[in-house]
Amino acid sequence: MQQIKPITSEKAKPRASGSNIIFRSSSPASSVAFILLAGLSCYFSKTSATSPPIKVATNTSLMRIPPSAFTSSTSLAFKKRFSVSMQKQQQLKHLKTAASAASSPNKKSKIIMTAATTSSVPSSSYHPLQNFRKSLHHSFIEQLSSEDPLNLEKSLKRKSNIHPGRPIYNGHYVKVRPTPLKNPKLVIYSPEMVHDLGFEEGEVYSEEFVRYFSGDVDGATATTSNDSGEEMEGLKDIETWATPYALSIMGKRYTNNCPYGTGDGYGDGRAISIGEVVVPFNNSDEDSSNESLYPKHAARYELQLKGAGQTPFCRGADGRAVLRSSIREFLASEAMHHLGISTTRALSLIVSDDPGGDTSSRPWYSERAQTRALPTMDDPRLAQYDDNQKREIISQIAAQSKADPDVMREEKCAITTRVASSFVRIGHLDLFARRVEMMQAKLAVAMEKDGDVDMSIKETQQYQELEDIMWHACFREYYDEAYAPYWESKDSKAAAMALMNAAMVRIAKMVAGWIRVGFVQGNFNADNCLIGGRTMDYGPFGFLDVYHPLSAKWTGSGDHFGFMNQPNAGYANFAVLVESLLPIIEANGGDADDIRNEMLNKASKIFENAVDEAITAKMGLDIGPPDMVKIADALYGEIEPLLRTARADWTLFWRQLTYVATKYKPVDNDDYDGMLYTLLGDDDTNPFYDKLSDQNRDTLRAWIEKWHKELTRCHTFIIEQSPAAEMGVVPIEERMRLANPKFTLKEWMLVDAYTRADPGKIPGNPFSFKPVKADYSIVHELFELIKDPYGEGTPENQKKYYRRAPPESLRAGGTAFMS
Repeated sequence: MQQIKPITSEKAKPRASGSNIIFRSSSPASSVAFILLAGLSCYFSKTSATSPPIKVATNTSLMRIPPSAFTSSTSLAFKKRFSVSMQKQQQLKHLKTAASAASSPNKKSKIIMTAATTSSVPSSSYHPLQNFRKSLHHSFIEQLSSEDPLNLEKSLKRKSNIHPGRPIYNGHYVKVRPTPLKNPKLVIYSPEMVHDLGFEEGEVYSEEFVRYFSGDVDGATATTSNDSGEEMEGLKDIETWATPYALSIMGKRYTNNCPYGTGDGYGDGRAISIGEVVVPFNNSDEDSSNESLYPKHAARYELQLKGAGQTPFCRGADGRAVLRSSIREFLASEAMHHLGISTTRALSLIVSDDPGGDTSSRPWYSERAQTRALPTMDDPRLAQYDDNQKREIISQIAAQSKADPDVMREEKCAITTRVASSFVRIGHLDLFARRVEMMQAKLAVAMEKDGDVDMSIKETQQYQELEDIMWHACFREYYDEAYAPYWESKDSKAAAMALMNAAMVRIAKMVAGWIRVGFVQGNFNADNCLIGGRTMDYGPFGFLDVYHPLSAKWTGSGDHFGFMNQPNAGYANFAVLVESLLPIIEANGGDADDIRNEMLNKASKIFENAVDEAITAKMGLDIGPPDMVKIADALYGEIEPLLRTARADWTLFWRQLTYVATKYKPVDNDDYDGMLYTLLGDDDTNPFYDKLSDQNRDTLRAWIEKWHKELTRCHTFIIEQSPAAEMGVVPIEERMRLANPKFTLKEWMLVDAYTRADPGKIPGNPFSFKPVKADYSIVHELFELIKDPYGEGTPENQKKYYRRAPPESLRAGGTAFMS
């Protein structure tokens, strides 16, 4: 793979080049930006030498949430999947009554559901998790293997006395129990996921639900007694597990992240799967075994706790997630779903609350943590450059100005339950392919030494584990395309080919969706790339405020994971998948070199076309004459430098352009000054953070004229196809609305939400040690907002959230950038 170069030629779009996609952008002054960057940005203002030492303290904040935690208009629209007995209805009634009884005198908030608030509920023979238990079917455990006794014994000899980390030499999973949170309380849940998983809404309020999804799997499913003292059936045999996988960054394999230097210690360090369920689509299939209904008549979901405690892959950390990151994870995964981009989902968010809750110390940013002011246009160090070059240098410095945290902050621990059809990563296949290649090398040495070996590669344990995980990926993610046609005949070569062909399309569609909505994943390694083409790992992510092709919130993203380089990273991850499947293809008579070239060449076009389609849709030019693809490409190339140098808000610019198309229909209309006025909006919705010069205003007006004429051509083209053609096509302005969201989850919104929920304890701040009531109102407000990102929103939401980011948020540590 070629190394990514941040700004090298005429346009800021990913382009195919041989077997790679290279970021391109006009920037003759790029190197100057990198030189100035070292001296002008990416560090904190100096603090006093007499700053107080770092301290920590226990939070004593109270937990409050709004009534929306207990009611949801969304959930009322769902048709109940399972019939509920009179006894069960009575139980659910008691649960809701208990929730209501715990409500605060403050009408705007309610106490979160806990074990304490449900302990008064009369017991019965109905267990709130019994439908969940009936749905369990762990195909990951059944189809794959754990480490064998010999390797387990070998591994335990290298186990640390300090933490549970140890090397895992073989097997696809390790059985491990979550570490329960102390004093768990439910902050928020997704009614949609509650429905899809077969829960009744009342069950969410139960003690058992809160305990199970806060890591107390055994306590939540223990045998209990009913009113008559008769022993109820316990929910036994719940399997929980973590998995090993490998790390590859931009197509390059790494092992130095592993504490053993071999790659045998890398995997789920704080994520534990707590069940795999098969849920029928409708009630009529209830009499059949759920697993027999999959995939035609039932959906399969895996549930995973993030922040569930240490696992054997833990590299010294505590295995926990804090409330701040858990709020971001919950809201971002649900936001991505409603944006129409494939993603893991969030079922629930549970916090370890006061008194006596778990806390963790995390490095974070003080109020002093800000990047220095950007250089101005009259900075003497930029005197040799023209105005356009100066703006480009300044915009690149702004995009890359980052710094590490400067304080330790004690925060509440929390667990988000994330849900997906599977969590099979490209990194899983990468790990087992590496082991096959190492065994092939050993067999080659033995052949050279002895002239013969007793086994072929297909007879080795390493190969079998690779083929098993390949079949399982097909079963979970590509059943119709890659599993059903080939499983009976055990045609693993054909299955591997089908898997690659299907995965390249899904991954390309996913990253193109990120570009469309202005999302930066931030750490898009192969182990953070699900084979099903589903967004995951909402840690270092960020939605764009100021557009720049290299934008990323995370300090470790580098240029290679910058906004417009994400298709490149996705392509590199796909290349790792190809390399991981080649041992199977080669062992079954295929030519590895031919298959590699075929797949990478095909993927190069798929990724490029997916991004082109996303950008074309944003301009409303996705349906038009045959030459419209090239014209749209040229139009984007013309506007991109202005978006970059004038520091445009990605969301606002495209949504305001949608309003231009709505107000000035694609017919004979030449009021281009009016169009420019509409695009520039008001003081809050003007999409440019920098004031436009007269030259830039003229450039923008000229571009609007070109764009609108092409919009009219597309409209004319549709009508000319047939007299009734227009009736069957969604209007251009509506297609643009559905391509350009009005509301995305900007970091300054999230900071407001998680700071109110848990201000944390920051050394040197005397106010941070005073008891502060936890306020979850903004968490719930944002959850409602993200459910309709393409709508117009309420007047209050428009004023509050449809606007440029506050100026201070563009420089503040933890908002403009984070570690």
